[in-house]
Amino acid sequence: MALRIFNKLRRFYLRAISDSDTLKYFFKSPLKSFKYSTYFKVYDQLFYPYKNKKITFLEIGVGSGGSLFMWRYFFGKKARIIGIDLNPEAKKLEKYGFEIYVGSQKDKKFLQEVKKKIGKIDIILDDGGHMYDQQIITTEFFIGSVNDGGMVVIEDTHSSYVNGFGSSRFSFIKYVKELIDKINNRFCFLNKKLSEKKIWSLEIFESFVVFKINRKALNIKSFPIQNKGKFIYKSEDFRYKDKNKVDLKRYFVRNK
Repeated sequence: MALRIFNKLRRFYLRAISDSDTLKYFFKSPLKSFKYSTYFKVYDQLFYPYKNKKITFLEIGVGSGGSLFMWRYFFGKKARIIGIDLNPEAKKLEKYGFEIYVGSQKDKKFLQEVKKKIGKIDIILDDGGHMYDQQIITTEFFIGSVNDGGMVVIEDTHSSYVNGFGSSRFSFIKYVKELIDKINNRFCFLNKKLSEKKIWSLEIFESFVVFKINRKALNIKSFPIQNKGKFIYKSEDFRYKDKNKVDLKRYFVRNK
C-alpha cells in the first residue's frame, strides 16, 4: 500500500517537471545517475544561457558517469565536459570522450595540477562528497579559475543540516553566511578589511548555493550619486518617526 502511494506521488511530481530539458537528458543518459526531482528546474534556470556555447564545464563527483552524458546532451557538442572523482574506476569514462581526473577534492596539490591542465572554466558543479570542508575548498580554490560570467555551483548543500558531514561549527552554510556579510561589507561606508572581492553575487536555491563571477562589475567603486531632479516638497528622513512595533523573533530560527 505504502509503495503504491509512493509511486503515485512520484509520477505526479515527475509530471510537474516534465517540461525540464535537463530531466529529459537525465533519462536519456545511458549510464546510471541519481538526482533529486527538485534539482532539474534549478539546472534549467542556471545553465540554459550556456546551451550550445563553447564552454568548459567541470563536475566534481561523477559517480557512474550518467550525469556527464546529461551535461553533454544538454550543453551540446561545443561544450568541453570534464569530471573529477576519487574512484580510479572513473577513468573508464574517458572512452566516451570525457576528460577525467582522479584524486581528492581536498588535495590542493592535485587540484592545482588539474587547474593547470584545464585552464579557465565557465561552470563548476560540485556534486562530490558533500563534506563541509570539501565544499568550502571547491569554492575557495576554483573561483579564481572561473571566467567572467561563469559560476561555481555547490550542490546538496542540505548536508550542512545533516550529521556526519563535518563539524557543525564550520558547516558550509555557515561559511556562506559569512560570505554574505563580507559581500555587503564592500559597500563604500563599511569595513573594507572584512569585504570579499572575488564573488559578484550569491544565489540560493533549495540544496544549492551559486557563486557568480563578474570581475568587471567588482571593479566599479560604490559612491553616492544623485540626478538633477528638483524637490517639490521638503525631503525629510521619516524612518525614526515610525512608531509601529514589529516582533522579529518569529522570523529567526536558531539551530542548536
